[in-house]
Amino acid sequence: MNSLDSAQGLPSWLVVLLVIAAILVVLAVVNYAVAKLAERRHAPTGAFLEVNGARLHYSDRGTGRPVVLLHGNAVTGDDYNTSGVAERLVGTYRVVIFDRPGFGHSDRPRGHLWTAAEQADLIQAALARLDVGPAVVVGHSWGTLVALALAERHPGSASGLVLLAGYYFPVPRLDSLMVAPAAVPVLGDLLRYTISPVFGWLTMPLMKRAMFAPAPLTERFKREYSTALALRPSQLRATASDGALMMSDAAGLSPRYGDLSMPVAIVAGDGDKVVGPEHAERLRGAVPDGTLRIVEGAGHMVHHVATEQVVEAIEEVAKRSEAASTDGAPAAARSVAGRMPEGA
Repeated sequence: MNSLDSAQGLPSWLVVLLVIAAILVVLAVVNYAVAKLAERRHAPTGAFLEVNGARLHYSDRGTGRPVVLLHGNAVTGDDYNTSGVAERLVGTYRVVIFDRPGFGHSDRPRGHLWTAAEQADLIQAALARLDVGPAVVVGHSWGTLVALALAERHPGSASGLVLLAGYYFPVPRLDSLMVAPAAVPVLGDLLRYTISPVFGWLTMPLMKRAMFAPAPLTERFKREYSTALALRPSQLRATASDGALMMSDAAGLSPRYGDLSMPVAIVAGDGDKVVGPEHAERLRGAVPDGTLRIVEGAGHMVHHVATEQVVEAIEEVAKRSEAASTDGAPAAARSVAGRMPEGA
């Protein structure tokens, strides 16, 4: 008789299933505990706002013309602090940073498809609650889709756009297909609480290098980025859902880029392996009033590697949008900044 049969008095296949189930339960308990520990170690530093059925975590610092910062996937709003962008702006501007739904300490209510348009509506409602007037809206990576949706759907909320390393057109992506299972109800819950965090811990070092390549990771990012926070089951759900929606969101937004009347600054790294700079170049030709800055030696995390150039782009859009509001006409004609060396 099979040793498993004799030891357990059960069929071998049932014993195997019970062992697998036990492993999954242990993984779920461990992942839950790690997630809660990460949340305690990285406690909220801002405030909370209940809006449209969602609880948003945000920070609101400084005075002056408002600048709104929207982060990408796999990070939180704190990414703008880690990069140094927020601290460079807060002395001159009112800087509002949101954790997008499901990221950081913001929740992501179920039963709702959190497209870029839905997220933009949520951000607009939050800005209205906070009495934030027309703002320069900065988006990085997936956050650029929310920034563009906000400008298209609520143009009075965006006086200008600064778009960093964005995905703007519906080009097929393998990573969107790979994360899709984790976004599926029930199956996704099982994966996110058991296998996905383990896979994430194994692949995160490679992913972080790819995000920064060809530049090395900055020392501050190494110190402050929390892998444990990024791999919580709740944030994995947000990351997977956003990834699965990426192509459809870009397809819905891209036909209206030509209708954007506000100044748009587009920044990309010439070595970006996550979203190639060709997206930025194509967008430059689609918007009426845009500038393009390609940063040499930078990758997807261009705001970490070329912080000063990103801040300059934000300041330029703020000045152009202020001039446009004063003149009552669109800002100056289109221009393209040439390729600039890293750190220039």
